[in-house]
Amino acid sequence: MSQTESTISEARLAANRENAQKSHGPTSPEGKAKSCLNAVKSGLTGKTLLFLTPQERGEYVLHVDSYETEFQPVGPEERALVQSIADIRWRLNQIPGLELAILATGSLKFIQDNPGYDTPETDTCRELEVRRRHEKELRNLNLQENRLARRREREAAELERRQTARRAKEEDALAEAAKASLLAQHRKQPLAQVPGLGFVFSEQRFTTYMTRLTPAQKAKFLQTALAESPEAPQTMEATA
Repeated sequence: MSQTESTISEARLAANRENAQKSHGPTSPEGKAKSCLNAVKSGLTGKTLLFLTPQERGEYVLHVDSYETEFQPVGPEERALVQSIADIRWRLNQIPGLELAILATGSLKFIQDNPGYDTPETDTCRELEVRRRHEKELRNLNLQENRLARRREREAAELERRQTARRAKEEDALAEAAKASLLAQHRKQPLAQVPGLGFVFSEQRFTTYMTRLTPAQKAKFLQTALAESPEAPQTMEATA
């Protein structure tokens, strides 16, 4: 290889290395952030939510808090469902704005290309043409809306099923705990441990439950506890 060819090869290799470095994309944090946003189309399909301003992020936090307050989830599964339902509703709320943005941008471009359509009399014709040109984007929004709505229905039904089952289990456990507590009071014996306390319900929940029991309910619970107890009398007269 001649010296000239060697020089050309080295120059070409250096150029290739420089081009390879450039092809890796932006290296600054700002550039990488912008590069990540290039793949975002509508923000409806990804798990990560994007916020344009700190105010929007604050509104989202309040939005999720309102769902937490309404559904009062207990445990990781219920919390995950409530979070997902809140996120879906947040995305559904964005769809009308996205549709308006598509129509507004398309209308502006159409007017630039066709200045004669910038009149109130041509609004309907212009909108029809814009909708025709952006049919794919608008149809995609509609598909995403239907998909999100169906998912929200499924998750809301699953949340209701889980909470109904949990509350029924809690009510049964509270009733058993109430019977044990009333039986111990009746026999003037200490109750070492309230069954279910700390596992199925909290101490505050149990205190509230006992406070709300009517005298008739307490009497019925005690009668049931005496009948179920090994030391319970065998006749109603003895119970009386």
